[in-house]
Amino acid sequence: MTARYTAAQFRALMEQRRGGRAVQPAAAAKAPAKKKSPKKAPPHPGLPSTPPTPAVEPLLASLSGTGRTWTLLMPYREEMLDSNQRLHHMAVHRIRKRLREDAANLAVGLPRLQRAAVYYFLHPRPLSRKRDPGNWAPTVKPYVDGLVTDGGLLPDDSHEFLMGPIPVMGEPVTTGFARMSLVIVELTGPLTS
Repeated sequence: MTARYTAAQFRALMEQRRGGRAVQPAAAAKAPAKKKSPKKAPPHPGLPSTPPTPAVEPLLASLSGTGRTWTLLMPYREEMLDSNQRLHHMAVHRIRKRLREDAANLAVGLPRLQRAAVYYFLHPRPLSRKRDPGNWAPTVKPYVDGLVTDGGLLPDDSHEFLMGPIPVMGEPVTTGFARMSLVIVELTGPLTS
């Protein structure tokens, strides 16, 4: 013989199991679903601005055997990479390719060096929050690849020829998206760790 409950008996049993709290019928338990409003796109930050040229004297003071220096303001891109992004791998590949081409085009006028140190200055958007220039390393890697491999700045980007890239916080831009400056320092002596 099978025991069968009526709807009222079942609700009473469930109320007893839940410590006296009344159980709502299934139709009443569900609240009407709220319509999700589409996310508003953040306002565009405006036209690109040119950040001030980074000061290289403090960087040179920490190095020995330095030669010539070059400061490259990388072309303005609305899409750059940082460590906190979640992008599809094809989108990342497309952005890396553009960044690498930008750096290779700028390296055309640079001489061939044996050893160099590369610093990258992040010029963030004018927002009041903490910034970590190290998070922008995914943008700098294609830049260095473009300078070295495609542009011929150094024989290779291994530790024997290249020190860095080393992150430095630069002055913020006044409008537009973040910008980046690369400072290339020729090293006349051997690299030491």
